[in-house]
Amino acid sequence: MIYKAAIFDMDGTLVDTLEDLADSVNEMLSIYKFPQRTIDEVRKFVGNGAKKLLERALPAEKSSDKNFLADALEIYNQCYSRHVLNKTKPYPGIMEFLTKLQEKKIPLGICTNKQNFAAQIIAEKILSPIKFEKVFGDEKGKPRKPDPTRALEIAKSFSVKPEEVAYFGDTAVDMNTANNAGFLPVGVTWGFRPESELQESGAKIIVHRPDEILNLVNFK
Repeated sequence: MIYKAAIFDMDGTLVDTLEDLADSVNEMLSIYKFPQRTIDEVRKFVGNGAKKLLERALPAEKSSDKNFLADALEIYNQCYSRHVLNKTKPYPGIMEFLTKLQEKKIPLGICTNKQNFAAQIIAEKILSPIKFEKVFGDEKGKPRKPDPTRALEIAKSFSVKPEEVAYFGDTAVDMNTANNAGFLPVGVTWGFRPESELQESGAKIIVHRPDEILNLVNFK
């Protein structure tokens, strides 16, 4: 099969955001004088958007309080806006791989559950000079992954069929999104989840380094 477009998750796939996410979570928790979370805990909490991240990070009796959660989310977003570019960086080999796709004139998109403001900033500041035609982050009133709606919007804007799209991600949410959309689900093991999760959630291809991808996925 020849693939004509590539769509990517962001956190854990293109960029390592874990330290900035953990710093932001812990700054929010410290404001409330709640216990801090470890990097490994935050690694397990991410993938379903900021609200779900906080539901998992907050003490159980607080995460079930909708009003408290809304206030905590507002504070967290303020914290993350200060931390978003502090330690975030592309994974080794990602920029070289994206450059090769760009040279092949493969249209590139990002579909992520992270806040849209952060997705736009990272795409512009951290992943430059790579040009992503579409960057869709989490926005109010828009469906989140694994709902395939927004990923399919990107594919439609590229004028390609779903089966001509390779979708890259590091979590079950991403593999489910790709399968729901009819894309090729490509799991990457350098991110936030173990290889077993990718296999169990329907990855058709699993890669351990970006430089393996072009040998396994035929882009044209």
